Amino acid sequence: MFSFDVKSAENDVVVALKGRLDAVVAPKLHEEMSKIYDKKVNSVTFEAGELEYISSAGLRVIVMAKQKLGADVNLCLKDASDEIKSVMELTGFADFVELT
Repeated sequence: MFSFDVKSAENDVVVALKGRLDAVVAPKLHEEMSKIYDKKVNSVTFEAGELEYISSAGLRVIVMAKQKLGADVNLCLKDASDEIKSVMELTGFADFVELT
């Protein structure tokens, strides 16, 4: 089971992720994220403390956010498990997503 909650405050967006972000649910998250692409955003923080798994489809949502929002927008993955951090590092995502 996967759930997410997207909240905006000023120019910062927080996306709380819970469960398994896989190919079945990634399109729903992508659809919700696409609503912020035309707004002025300084940062997007993915709260991943309750994220159990991320598939390549989930990673694609993060890549699309970076591409659509631009190089100046800071992306952060907060409180991710060691396994999720390892995936981010092995795939090169740690080069453009801050892991905290």
